[in-house]
Amino acid sequence: MTELNPSTVEIVSSESDATRCSIALFDFDGTISLIRSGWTDVMVPMMVEILAGLGGDESEGELTTVVEEYVARLTGKQTIYQMIELARQISLRGGKPLEPMMYKHMYLNRLDAHIKLRVEGLSAGTISPDELMVPGSRSLMQTLQKRGLSLYLASGTDESYLSREAELLQVDTYFDGHIYGAREDYKNFSKKILINRILCEGNFKGENFLAFGDGYVEIENVKEVGGCAVGVASDEPICLRVDPVKRQRLVRAGADWIIPNYNRLNELLSILFPS
Repeated sequence: MTELNPSTVEIVSSESDATRCSIALFDFDGTISLIRSGWTDVMVPMMVEILAGLGGDESEGELTTVVEEYVARLTGKQTIYQMIELARQISLRGGKPLEPMMYKHMYLNRLDAHIKLRVEGLSAGTISPDELMVPGSRSLMQTLQKRGLSLYLASGTDESYLSREAELLQVDTYFDGHIYGAREDYKNFSKKILINRILCEGNFKGENFLAFGDGYVEIENVKEVGGCAVGVASDEPICLRVDPVKRQRLVRAGADWIIPNYNRLNELLSILFPS
């Protein structure tokens, strides 16, 4: 196994390459955007607070372990699924949960407060968009566009927020309208549904997909159809080294390569497109 250091692209599968790829499917938060970096520090304490309020005999530490496990396991899916699991955990402890959507709105209100200064800074121009992006993201997207790949953005973040934040980071133009996020009718959207729709509507095969993501969902979904995937295991918010927990999750999902950021772009491109 390649040493996990910031100067190396870790090759997990030496037999994979992206020479047949014509579509690059990107996750957003943690893959391109750092606007919401630290979101787990908002979601996990909120859920622990709610579960602790049930008056059970589990310690805060024990509840934190439970919550961190399912939050990580569901990362990459729409936020509502983490709230559905919270409701299930409340029921398991004898509580009467609210509708999952209510917990989602509670979380989003707290998250909005957490990222308020970042959004205001981007809007006012006092924060440069690249300051709140995984290093090298813009160069990667520009290069893939020049190579003729079509770029798609798919996220578990609500589509209205996703579109706004992509615009604030000035990356929306790279996707030519192909920006897809969570919706109220959450059962009618997923990254898997999007991939299947692209396959049905266009002259594409599964092997034409190249995924970039820091969650297991986009990696797993693209690998299922025969594509290849880059796991972005950044130690947010610095994004200089590989986060070992993220790395383990991404390798387990099937990532062909692991990187902490896109700073070693020439090295990454030579591995993806060896010809």
